[in-house]
Amino acid sequence: MFRLTAAVVCGLSTAVGVSQPGFSQDDGDRNQEESPLEQMVISASPLGRSQFETIVGTTVLADDDLARRLEGSIGETLRREPGISSTFFGPGASRPVIRGLGGDRIRVLDAGIGSIDASATSDDHAVAVESALAERIEVVRGPATLLYGSSAAGGVVNVFDGRIPDAVPEGGFDVGARFSHSTVDNGNEASGAATVKVGSLGDADLVIHADGFYRDTENYEIPGFAESALFRAAEEEEEGHEEEGEEGHDEEEEEEAFGIVENSDIESKGGSGGVSLIFDNGFIGISAKVLDSNYGVPGGHGHEEEGHEEEGHEEEGHDEEEEEEAVRIDLEQTRIDLHGELDADLGPFQKAKLRIGYADYEHRELEGPGEVGTVFSNEGWEGRLELVQGTPANQPGLNGAVGVQWRFRDFSAIGEEAFVPPTESRQFGIFAVEEYVSGDWRFELGGRYEHTSHTVVETGLKRSFDGFSVSGGVGFAPSENWFAGVTAFRTARAPATEELFANGPHLATNAFEVGNPDFGKEKAYGAEGTLRYQIGEYTFAVNGFATSYNDFIALIPTGEEEDGLPVFEFQAVAATFIGLEAMIDAHIGVVGPVDLHADAAVDLVRADTNALGNDNLPRIPPINAIIGAEARSAYADFRIEGEFAAAQNRNAEFELPTEGYQVLNMFLTVYPLGEDRNLALEIKAANLTDAEARLHTSFLKDLAPLPGRNFRLTARANF
Repeated sequence: MFRLTAAVVCGLSTAVGVSQPGFSQDDGDRNQEESPLEQMVISASPLGRSQFETIVGTTVLADDDLARRLEGSIGETLRREPGISSTFFGPGASRPVIRGLGGDRIRVLDAGIGSIDASATSDDHAVAVESALAERIEVVRGPATLLYGSSAAGGVVNVFDGRIPDAVPEGGFDVGARFSHSTVDNGNEASGAATVKVGSLGDADLVIHADGFYRDTENYEIPGFAESALFRAAEEEEEGHEEEGEEGHDEEEEEEAFGIVENSDIESKGGSGGVSLIFDNGFIGISAKVLDSNYGVPGGHGHEEEGHEEEGHEEEGHDEEEEEEAVRIDLEQTRIDLHGELDADLGPFQKAKLRIGYADYEHRELEGPGEVGTVFSNEGWEGRLELVQGTPANQPGLNGAVGVQWRFRDFSAIGEEAFVPPTESRQFGIFAVEEYVSGDWRFELGGRYEHTSHTVVETGLKRSFDGFSVSGGVGFAPSENWFAGVTAFRTARAPATEELFANGPHLATNAFEVGNPDFGKEKAYGAEGTLRYQIGEYTFAVNGFATSYNDFIALIPTGEEEDGLPVFEFQAVAATFIGLEAMIDAHIGVVGPVDLHADAAVDLVRADTNALGNDNLPRIPPINAIIGAEARSAYADFRIEGEFAAAQNRNAEFELPTEGYQVLNMFLTVYPLGEDRNLALEIKAANLTDAEARLHTSFLKDLAPLPGRNFRLTARANF
């Protein structure tokens, strides 16, 4: 009988973890081709569990799978995974959307500590975690509030790049490099990393790490107009209600972007260095990282000077040119991290984990050559201390973790587009998660208390929130092939600064955003169930969820205008989210030296502003599916897959529907050295039919579709 020892309280995720000493790891050593769900998810439990053993939905991208999916942003890299979409604000800024939730409800973590940037403030702000250097990405779909705080109420994306070594590399060193060229944007990307044991200090090994990357792309190509057909039709209808003036409209129509998304180019570079002391019973290390990115914001236009409007007819052409000046973002971040783990007898605990991160982040929104419109700054600290306890292997008992977490953030937006005032935010949380194992049953319970405060620097206005979240669940494995579980939760999220204090124009998103300083906590009650089956090389998994929110804070268009911009207002509404994700993976057979596999996945989410479903929330993804087939051998892998997105007609007021799409992708990877796969040459053909595809989750869906047909050639080596 399969011994059930996994522990996952719904949505729980921990910064970085390894399996608790003493717990059986036999399942984690299974052949990954036999069961994709046997990959370990060290972000889904204080103890580290396989995907098969987790109650909540999880995703792991690593090794060849990560290399195949790798894109220029975290959002686009994960977009094809079950239950995940992206904000897609052009190639430069794309943040994950999980089960229809984004912004301050999804935490993007850098090896367990927040990204410490401004990406949750607005969709045009890039995440300061670089996909090009990622070694592994883990996603927990669903509330991860208990261990990561209220800003993880919708899920967690945890990115590991190995810049703080936690083990001595096999053979004393590990070196890798990658170069790729893409045709859709004439883009080039190069990255490299090295981890080397350089000596010993007493009983400890001294290991250093260094990495770097560079990315340069031009505006990307699309199969038709940048503006959607529905958007163009709406514009023509609006123009039809105006008096004559059709000549200007014709001229505008002639200049309409076709075949390319203007101002979508990127130039990014960065790197890091780290050093660790590796002991027999743990490690301690420190790293420093820098990031520099300059990218265009499609559809964003610069601020018009009021003085120009009064200078007469001769200046009209200059006014129009000033209005159409493209917006760019010049982003910089410097970051320092300290990580440590210790296996020791600490009374009732057997392991201690410490993570501390500091970052100084700044980005400038450029409204023309050398013209800075607004400067966004975020200086922040975050840390967590976690103590883990567990029973010996093959014995029932109590396992879990307790810990504390703290976050300090000094945020400011200075300039013409300062839609959020400078604020100081402080957050402190204490949590405990426990499981009890008895035979094939597992019982889970966890809770978190969190105090959050936001203070407006200029006025001294302060809002404080005390929240308590709790989760409990039951898991059962009737045989070694089946696993079922159900969990229920109650979460409380403190409003973010932009939800409270926003009041001004945000030209990059073409919106006038208005917050509400009187918001209370956002509370949610929900449940999630999972069913998984695996036998040999066949795997099936399904997760279903339902969440009911009190005072769900949503950014909703009002239909009004302010300063020539549409007004978007943060409103607290009752909301219900219902959905599921399902996947199947099968080994079809063997033809000579070739293994044949097939897989499919589908996800859907419905989000209404009340239980009767009379009103739809904006930017909710439609039903998505992906179907693929693979042929694998020692020297080459070939994959073909189809992406399918249904039309989204359940749109909110003042939001246009989005047409569905079908996209065909192919991948061919050659391994010249055979089974060790240390050298790989890949050709990726994305969107082979050059289909027009738009994401309903994107503010830019009617202004910038996804890239058209693209061939990407990649060479990568690891020794």
